Amino acid sequence: MNGIHDLGGMHGLGPVVAEKNEPVFHEEWEGRAFGLFAATFVFAGYTVDEFRHAIEKIEPAHYLESSYYEHWMFAFEDALIKRGFVTREELDARMAKLQKGGN
Repeated sequence: MNGIHDLGGMHGLGPVVAEKNEPVFHEEWEGRAFGLFAATFVFAGYTVDEFRHAIEKIEPAHYLESSYYEHWMFAFEDALIKRGFVTREELDARMAKLQKGGN
């Protein structure tokens, strides 16, 4: 596949700037997302190839505007919806509640 996610080695994108003393996770939720990978991988029964393919389906502009672990969250949603563990409506309702400060 040749898409926005395959930028490695392309010319004209500028240098990769390494963050000095970069933390393992920049925000607490990123650590949780990392933990979700193992849990959802076993629980939902998807493959690494499916996970990567879900990330490859992200719209190019959204892909560039979102973070590494946001890509992972998109892939989790895709896998869990495909397998019927949750619906898009349930996820949207939960996100709306969280954005309003609810638990």
